[in-house]
Amino acid sequence: MSGRRLLPGLKVMEGYIRHPFDLEFGTRTSGLIAGRHLKSGHRNDRHNTAYYAVAPSVLQGLVVRWRRSRPAAPIDEFTFVDLGAGMGRALLLASEYPFRAVVGVELNPTLARIARKNAALWRAAGSPSTRSGQAFGKLRTGSALAPIRVVCRDAVEFKFPAGPCVAFMFNPFSATVMRGLLGALAKGFAGRAGQLDILYANNEQEKMLERQAGFARLFQGQVRRSRADAIADHRILANQPEGEYAASNWEDCSVWRWVG
Repeated sequence: MSGRRLLPGLKVMEGYIRHPFDLEFGTRTSGLIAGRHLKSGHRNDRHNTAYYAVAPSVLQGLVVRWRRSRPAAPIDEFTFVDLGAGMGRALLLASEYPFRAVVGVELNPTLARIARKNAALWRAAGSPSTRSGQAFGKLRTGSALAPIRVVCRDAVEFKFPAGPCVAFMFNPFSATVMRGLLGALAKGFAGRAGQLDILYANNEQEKMLERQAGFARLFQGQVRRSRADAIADHRILANQPEGEYAASNWEDCSVWRWVG
């Protein structure tokens, strides 16, 4: 962010603390940015929730539950799509799995730019292995298993690629956008039963999925943070000057499948 004005919430005086994930790998995914500060000029700006990166152990735990659900195809045929990708931490973690590709969709151009820089750094330096079972794995000597691409676009307007897809969301937007997104997904995946799964962390808009015809819930419950992630997130969120958000030792999550 050198030479550019930092978004509100990314200064030390505003409570900014680097997450251990960034300290270990030299990435920039830390910080808490309230939704009111995420302006892009798009009509859906007002429906942003906030920027805060998912705990590595939560993303990994959710992928484990998804893989137990008997997806329609092997993982290497799936494209992983992070809707509301922010600075890209979930993209980096997802790239450690053998997905066909990993795509981040982010409305805010500043966050999308940071995500692209993180992806370039990740590819150049190697990345941590999820197979270690730790919150932050050991640095590998090779590159990520899946290619990473970041698209600066509204999630409702994004066109999913052909082939099986798994969409990840970490509570990125409110009911209005979720309703529009689910309608667009139902239209886009008509005739493609089993070709779309959704991994939803901090699932505040779960009722929107319950009301949308064509989706079947495969899992609903708490995915626990690792001890390291829990300590980090409690410390970071307790340092907020305004105290808007709180951390817990888990995230309420769900997994859904498009059945048409």
